[in-house]
Amino acid sequence: MRFYLFCLLLVSTLSCAQEKTPIAGDTEFQKEINAEYKDATSSPLKAKDRKNFKGLDFFKFDSTYVVTATLKRTPDSEWFKMQTTTSRVSDERVYGVITFQIHKTTYTLNVYQGKNLMKTAGFEDYLFLPFLDNTNGETSYGGGRYIDLRIPEGDSIVIDFNKAYNPYCAYNEKYSCPIVPRENYLDVEIKAGVKAFKKD
Repeated sequence: MRFYLFCLLLVSTLSCAQEKTPIAGDTEFQKEINAEYKDATSSPLKAKDRKNFKGLDFFKFDSTYVVTATLKRTPDSEWFKMQTTTSRVSDERVYGVITFQIHKTTYTLNVYQGKNLMKTAGFEDYLFLPFLDNTNGETSYGGGRYIDLRIPEGDSIVIDFNKAYNPYCAYNEKYSCPIVPRENYLDVEIKAGVKAFKKD
């Protein structure tokens, strides 16, 4: 996620600085995603929603939701067709199962690996963590949220739910978004990450 602000060569540096609006966000992740969504070249927002966009709504950062999980790899898992919000399907497999605790309760989630993405430069070690929780449809997007991960060297992996983000189809129905598998439901409120989007 990158944000570029171009000023015309004939405009002075001072006037550029005056016109540049600071990117909203309390953390680096929040600033990066706000910058991406503000930029017309990378934003999933519709033009009418981007017009007055100042920033997404986030839960307040909470270290409770930064957990170190145990990763149990599943090297013999089969590829399957993950359903999306359109007729498209995505070839995925369960790369492994992560186990962690929140508020002294143990939870497990599947982490997925995409067949096509693992062949894409820069994404060879990418893992996909979609999840549902008890904030969905209330303070967070009803369809669940996603977290981006990378394959760790060992058998532990840090999961930062403060970096949970909405599928693009939460902002614009033209996108095709993977549907969170039901087995990745957490029976707890994950009050971290991006909240539900209030459209104009």
